[in-house]
Amino acid sequence: MVVGEAISTHDGAGIWRTLTIASPRGLEPAADFLLGFIKIHVLHHAAKEPVYGLALIRELQRHGYDLSPGTLYPILHGLEAAGYLRHEERLVNGRIRKYYAATARGQYALEQARPAIRELVEEVVEDRGPQHLDEPFEADSAPAG
Repeated sequence: MVVGEAISTHDGAGIWRTLTIASPRGLEPAADFLLGFIKIHVLHHAAKEPVYGLALIRELQRHGYDLSPGTLYPILHGLEAAGYLRHEERLVNGRIRKYYAATARGQYALEQARPAIRELVEEVVEDRGPQHLDEPFEADSAPAG
């Protein structure tokens, strides 16, 4: 992650917001959440077919994210280091291009994430979850011991 890197996104209604990433430990909360969405999005496309950085940047721009290569490539490298992606180098127009594909571990992680994503969308976006949380039972709030 690059210190001082900015992520710009819009809310679908044409309102743009820029979120600055200070450091991996000091992320603004919204930027931290958006990075999770970006990682899932990358994994989704890499599970369908091998993808390269610029194509991912363009795809993410289509969804309102404005990422520089200095933001995307550390994400790709992190997913690869964690075993979710692998890359292969291909010669394209006289230049080496890295294509990233989901590993079996990455595909499994994506399969595991889909139900959680679906549930989150239903509750947060479609507002189909509980309208308030129940109060804890006395036994839940009693000090242990």
